[in-house]
Amino acid sequence: MTRLPMPSHFQPASVGEVWRVPYQQRSIEATAWAQKHQLTPTYQGSNNVKLLAIDVQNTFCLPEFELFVGGRSGRGAIEDNVRLCEFIYRNLGKIDQIIATMDTHHLHQIFHPSFWLDKNGEHPTPAVTTITPEDVSAGKWQVNPKFGDDAVKLQAYALHYVQQLSDGGKYPLLIWPYHAMLGGIGHALVPAVEEAIFFHGIARNSQAMFSIKGNRTLTENYSALAPEVFTNQLGETIATKDDSLIRHLLAADKLIIAGQAQSHCVAWTVSDILTEINAIDPQLARKVYLLADCTSPVVIPGIIDYTDVAEAAYQRFADAGMNIIRSTDNL
Repeated sequence: MTRLPMPSHFQPASVGEVWRVPYQQRSIEATAWAQKHQLTPTYQGSNNVKLLAIDVQNTFCLPEFELFVGGRSGRGAIEDNVRLCEFIYRNLGKIDQIIATMDTHHLHQIFHPSFWLDKNGEHPTPAVTTITPEDVSAGKWQVNPKFGDDAVKLQAYALHYVQQLSDGGKYPLLIWPYHAMLGGIGHALVPAVEEAIFFHGIARNSQAMFSIKGNRTLTENYSALAPEVFTNQLGETIATKDDSLIRHLLAADKLIIAGQAQSHCVAWTVSDILTEINAIDPQLARKVYLLADCTSPVVIPGIIDYTDVAEAAYQRFADAGMNIIRSTDNL
């Protein structure tokens, strides 16, 4: 099937804004679009091509929200989402299902300011504070005693947690601004992308899938498939892999991946996918396609720039057999 034109409702200038998707009108238009372009329902001769859109939420993708992923250009996620929407519309007849992950947080989580206090009873400053095993051992940062019933046990866990990150070669614990808060506007998908997903669902009679991640209180969840830390200091399980989602993704004939941020949630998710693939058959990496122009790294000007880290990760994925493509390439 050839690539399709852009439907008239898509306005690139609106991708960086919040607005209400007119579902009923888009439903009518998508039905007519499917008839005009002879799009068949996915259950009729499906090619089993899945698009995984990672954390394409307001909190990461719009400049006025908490953790806008600007990349080095300063407009990274907006530009990425213009291309992602265009990719979806052009390939409506080729993409069989869209899976959207949604970073989902509560107030008191281990990476939020309210979880920690210094010796003066002050919370850490988000986006600039990292907490190391040495910090916790020295008492520089302590668990907020109001957080749980057993502060001593929780403090022991906190030390265990940051030590596990260090020993496992993970990013050190960075205190993030409150973001992707469940029930808030920032948690929602970017309207333009949500609209494209809805339009695809009507046009192809395909049910989109939405996967919640990151809502475990005592661990981070950069990857959509697994937490950063699995057990507490007693060896008890606090979080597990999402085996159901893993099976669903690996069942695709082609798995296309985009989203935010390239250096964090995208890279960690792809890394976990690669680990699962290598445990089965390394040749399966060839069915994974990374949309390189639909993702950007975390860059906080003057503070930190993860661009090189993200590019190194993508090179590792390419070396393993995954395909690095652009949104304008033919599937």
